[in-house]
Amino acid sequence: MKLFINGEPRERDAETVDALFRQEAEETGIESPQGVAIALNGRVLRRRDWDETPVNEGDRIEIVRAMQGG
Repeated sequence: MKLFINGEPRERDAETVDALFRQEAEETGIESPQGVAIALNGRVLRRRDWDETPVNEGDRIEIVRAMQGG
């Protein structure tokens, strides 16, 4: 299905936000969900809801990782 991830169109087959995160993490080298926030169509999701939140055609997902620095 076609999704928009961090503003870019992508084809993914994930059924849930958690599955989508796992696919993205594998491609980008993110080792754990610690320090990661995900918004689905402008709504920030709690980590514990990722498993139960479905992903649908055309959804807009923002995946943000906290980084240290000054």
